[in-house]
Amino acid sequence: MVPTAGIPFRRLLVRSLRSVELDIHVVLDPIRLSLSVPQAVVVLLLRRPAAIFTTGGYVALPVLLAAAALKVPVVMWDGNVVPGRSVRVTARLAGCLAVSFESTCRALDRQRRPCFVTGTPIRDPRQVGRAEARKALGIPPKARLMLIFGGSQAVRRFNSAVAQALPRLVDRTYVIHVTGDAGYDEAVTGRGALPADLRDRYRPERFLVHDMALALAAADLVVGRAGSSTLAEVAAFGLPMIVVPYPHAAGHQRRNAEEMVRSGAARLVEDADFDAEALLASASILGDRALRDAMAAASLNLARPGAADAVADLVMAAAERRPLPDAAQVEALSRGLPA
Repeated sequence: MVPTAGIPFRRLLVRSLRSVELDIHVVLDPIRLSLSVPQAVVVLLLRRPAAIFTTGGYVALPVLLAAAALKVPVVMWDGNVVPGRSVRVTARLAGCLAVSFESTCRALDRQRRPCFVTGTPIRDPRQVGRAEARKALGIPPKARLMLIFGGSQAVRRFNSAVAQALPRLVDRTYVIHVTGDAGYDEAVTGRGALPADLRDRYRPERFLVHDMALALAAADLVVGRAGSSTLAEVAAFGLPMIVVPYPHAAGHQRRNAEEMVRSGAARLVEDADFDAEALLASASILGDRALRDAMAAASLNLARPGAADAVADLVMAAAERRPLPDAAQVEALSRGLPA
């Protein structure tokens, strides 16, 4: 995706440590890591960056070690409530930290680095209005719309719940359902089995790339996972949410979800409990105007639509070797308020 977008891209020998099997990579990974450090030094000497932005993790380690040797300033961002082990390690090599949650700063406090709560950089929610989005998607102005998407991991559970609930679900609400490649054909078949007058109320999509902003702007309720970007976008559009944390990945998503639930913006359903009945129960929020409005207000209160600007400001300050902005400036910028 990056080279296709016309952005210069260089790959290091180091690879992501996704697997835990005892195989040849147990021997090769340390070798790749050691060879990647001089490789990164060469790249930085050739490119001469004024600053480096990273999201941390194992694959960033060679670049950050090279940056430390060459005295290139580093800004690191992390979007999870609980930073992972590799993030905690690489944070020691950053001169400045940006995070989505206040508690993440506390978790990284021992790193003794400036830490700012910027939120998660996302698309600008102000670029599309609700009426415009509904017109583009063919959703009637006064209809209720549920947006369902399970992200890139374990989307099968979402697809199964929608398939079993579909006839009763579309009787209550319009549905945009992001199925992924594997579930799309089955979803189209399910749509065809609906009564003719209800088919327009269900819209399965393999993926929503350019139209995701339209779907969020048009929606009344979101059902999804608890990745940092998902929660940030839902909040930026001021939407109530049914959040179903992905149960693996060291439990990061559950801790992210709990922050949103605690604020009153979301209800949490465990992955193992998410089925057709749970989905239909979630749709009941659409019929309770007071509850829906309260959850929407709580969601909007969490929003940081200017997160990308706030992070960029920190990167530019590091690149220009000027003092970092103070916490109040970063807070205002991330909230989209005048500084």
